Amino acid sequence: MVKSTKTSGAEFSVNDHVVYPTHGVGRITSIEKQDIAGMSLELIVIYFEQEKMTLRVPTSKIASTGMRKLSSPSIVEDALQTLKGRARVKRTMWSRRAQEYETKINSGDLISIAEVVRDLYRGAGQPEQSYSERQLYEAALDRLTREVAAVQNIAADDAAKRVESALLKTAA
Repeated sequence: MVKSTKTSGAEFSVNDHVVYPTHGVGRITSIEKQDIAGMSLELIVIYFEQEKMTLRVPTSKIASTGMRKLSSPSIVEDALQTLKGRARVKRTMWSRRAQEYETKINSGDLISIAEVVRDLYRGAGQPEQSYSERQLYEAALDRLTREVAAVQNIAADDAAKRVESALLKTAA
């Protein structure tokens, strides 16, 4: 079993937290070689705690999947600053906006995810969200909170409180 691998400039090691764009933050449990259909492949095995899911990604596909290391602490701070900004809601049809939000969430880019959280956030006294708005908001909030928790090495609850306090500064 291989302990670490270098692919496309990024070094990945066992126990590293990584961001897989469509699933969020996971932890590398192993890097292994497997023979599949007569070919020897090096695979990074990622475990996603919240979903209780294991994903095997061929190292040759890492760049095309968009998998990356956790954001730097400065990017996390930029994302939290983004939450304090003014919501930018386009006046286009909801289906088109929902598609754009989904694309931003699945991009894996922390700032884009923070923009979705900011734009869909509803404070006290604001109209309630539709079901699909709430689903997108909660997905973006979950991705943001989990990455903040992993980068700052804090519990998910504490990360959620930091995100929430940044959002509340928006309303003030």
